[in-house]
Amino acid sequence: MIDSHHHLWDPARRAYPWMSGEALAPIRRAYGLAELRRETSAAGVTGTVLVQTVGDVIETDEFLAVAAESEGLVRGVVGWVDLTAPDVGDELARLRSLPGGDLLVGIRHQVQDEPDPLWFSRPSVVRGLRAVAAAGLVYDLLVLVPQLAVTRSVVEELPDLRFVLDHAAKPPIASGQFEPWAGEIAALAKYPHVSCKFSGLVTEASWTTWTPDQISPYVRHIFDVFGPSRVMFGSDWPVCELAATYEQVVSLARDLTSTDQDAVFSGTARSVYGLR
Repeated sequence: MIDSHHHLWDPARRAYPWMSGEALAPIRRAYGLAELRRETSAAGVTGTVLVQTVGDVIETDEFLAVAAESEGLVRGVVGWVDLTAPDVGDELARLRSLPGGDLLVGIRHQVQDEPDPLWFSRPSVVRGLRAVAAAGLVYDLLVLVPQLAVTRSVVEELPDLRFVLDHAAKPPIASGQFEPWAGEIAALAKYPHVSCKFSGLVTEASWTTWTPDQISPYVRHIFDVFGPSRVMFGSDWPVCELAATYEQVVSLARDLTSTDQDAVFSGTARSVYGLR
C-alpha cells in the first residue's frame, strides 16, 4: 500500500509561512521519520511519497537524504526548485547526484499561494516545467479552483509532462458547494497526462464535525472523471491531524473506494511516479 502524499517538518529548523496562525498550532511541531514509520506501520502502509512543504531547495536536499535512510519506506520525493531560474535542468541534475537523488520523482511549487493568478503560465515558469519534463520527472499541481483554467492551458501546452493534481484542487466540502469545482475538475480530467490525488479532503471539510457522507460526493466525482487508474491515495499527514488521525484517513479512503483498490492504493502511484 502506497501513501502518495505526506510531509515531514521541523519548525525549529526553518520557517513555514503557511503554518502561522492559531488554527495550525496543533501541528506546529517536529514530525520525523520515526513517527512516520509508526503511523504507516499501524495503518498497513508499506511505501510513501514525501512531498515538499516550502520553496527551499535545501529542504529537498534533506528529504532525499531522509528517503535514502528510510530503509525503503520513502519510495519517492517530490521536491522543489525555482522554476523561473535559467538553470532548472542543472539544478535537477545536482539533486539527482545527492545521496537519495535517485528517489527524486517530481517537483512541486505552492502555486496556490502566488498572488498573480497567471503565475503558472508565465513563460519563465513554463520553461522550467519543460526542464522538469526533459528530466523525466512528474509535476505536482498545488492549485485552487480559481487557478484551474490557467492550469489547463499549461497542461495542454505540455503534453509530455506528467501532472498530478494534489488534493483534487481542494473542493469546498465544508460549505457543501459543488460548482464550479466539479466542472473545472472534469475539464482538467480530459487530459490523459493528468492524474489526481485522493488526499487532503478531511481538512477541506469541517475539522470537528466532518462525516464520510459529506466527503463522499466529491470522491465519487473524482473517480467518475479521472477513473481509478488515474487516482491515487494520499494521507496528507501530518496536515490531516487537524481533522483526523492517520489511521482514520486510511480507513475513510478504503470505505469510499469501492472498485480498483489495487490501483488507487498502489498501482497508480507506482506507475505515475515510477516508484520502485
